[in-house]
Amino acid sequence: MPASSVTSSDPDSSGSPAAVPFSPSSTQEQCGVEAKAERPDKPEEACGVFAVMAPQQAVANLTYFGLYALQHRGQESAGIAVFDGSHVRLHKDMGLVSQVFDQDVLERMPGELAIGHNRYSTTGSSKVCNAQPVVLMTRLGAFALAHNGNLVNAAELRESLSHLAGEFTSTTDSELIAFALQQAVDGGQSWNAAIRSAAARCRGAFSLVIGTSEGLFALRDGHGIRPLVFGLIGEPEQAQWVVSSESCGLDIIGARYSDDVQPGELIHFLMGDPIPQRQRWIEEPAKLCVFEMIYFARPDSRFFGESLYSYRVRIGEVLARENPVDADLVIGVPDSGIPAAIGYSQASGIPFADGLIKNRYVGRTFIQPTQAMREAGIRVKLNPLPDVLAGKRVVVIDDSIVRGTTSRKLVQALRDAGATAVHMRISSPPVTHPCFYGIDTDTQDHLIAARLTLAEIEQHLGVDSLAYLSKTGMVEAARSDSGQFCTACFDGAYPIPMDEEVRRSKLMLEPAGLAAACS
Repeated sequence: MPASSVTSSDPDSSGSPAAVPFSPSSTQEQCGVEAKAERPDKPEEACGVFAVMAPQQAVANLTYFGLYALQHRGQESAGIAVFDGSHVRLHKDMGLVSQVFDQDVLERMPGELAIGHNRYSTTGSSKVCNAQPVVLMTRLGAFALAHNGNLVNAAELRESLSHLAGEFTSTTDSELIAFALQQAVDGGQSWNAAIRSAAARCRGAFSLVIGTSEGLFALRDGHGIRPLVFGLIGEPEQAQWVVSSESCGLDIIGARYSDDVQPGELIHFLMGDPIPQRQRWIEEPAKLCVFEMIYFARPDSRFFGESLYSYRVRIGEVLARENPVDADLVIGVPDSGIPAAIGYSQASGIPFADGLIKNRYVGRTFIQPTQAMREAGIRVKLNPLPDVLAGKRVVVIDDSIVRGTTSRKLVQALRDAGATAVHMRISSPPVTHPCFYGIDTDTQDHLIAARLTLAEIEQHLGVDSLAYLSKTGMVEAARSDSGQFCTACFDGAYPIPMDEEVRRSKLMLEPAGLAAACS
């Protein structure tokens, strides 16, 4: 059995990791600290995972920048675990990447392999103890695991691991995957076999990066619901491997994209080996979450051989053809609505303009406006431009409507700025069903399209007209087989079966409005 040790981050006054043994009890104490901001009127991002295996490189710094590029995928917590021989150093905390790490912390984390994670909670509440990576010990040494996705059989998996319940330090499904892996390794399996065994016990969405004493592993669930890519730093013979939720994480550190981790694939990257070991651990139909392409992933990330910016411009063009309107200006809701607005403008011939200015330095704040400030119309994130909008009939493009609260306020702000007509066009179909696979959507009864008809939503928002992109147009713009995507949030066709208790936790018995047509 290899001698291994783990150093946990116990921030001192300088914010640096303290050299103390990893202690589950100290992590459990952190579970009492919760910070949850008021939920925005959007589906919440999935998490971001990142890994670097590169001897003679500052892997902690590289991972910091990789997580920085993936910050849009999760802003609640961040963490990095670094392997330095048999020693593992772990630092994680609540906040943005730039708040959790500074140069002093990173310099105290030397090594050759790093695992990183940005978290937005989809299972487990927003607490320090639920931050990742998860680091556990086994008979083969320590491992670090970072997970993007959500299991639909977490209760079943937790029950099967109930004899280890005293060792659980979080409320996340990610920790359950890690304990299943630990159990398999300690039961005598190799890393490769143990990872496949643990994955076989999971149902749902899971893209994983796992650092071990035998190198780096990357795995996607059989449907590939959440993205995962890999690439190289430097020359191929140097075998300096990088794995990232999106290709933008490779770009920021100068790594070259090699390939996607395919749905149902397990890849083992060995130190110094320029050819990774690739194998399918399960065969299932591909079902990439289509919302990754519409909204979640960064526009400069590449899917199916092109940037998502190009796809989002195309869905705007399709939206214009499907839902034309007489107007003077097209504006987009920053940032995710801008490419579709440009496409709508190009296809319709209506000029595009910047009618809304976004404060890009807001981020996630735990300091909430008071009720009086809200009533006074405080605009923390978006501010309209009256000299652009006054006297104009405006088409406003947004990527989605979930509850409708933000959209309603936005429409009123545009009218207050002088717009004579507001026509809203949405570059996705109506969100009628909640997600169970790693996107934090509301329960179905809070989704406006699950309760109201199109005319009722128009009236609620106060718009002159409202139209959504068709599901057919959304998929055709991807120039890919429609069967490759999970579109459950638009049609209720969930590709992975769920326990009835899980379904009841979010679904309505009798959906109404636009959702009724999907039932």
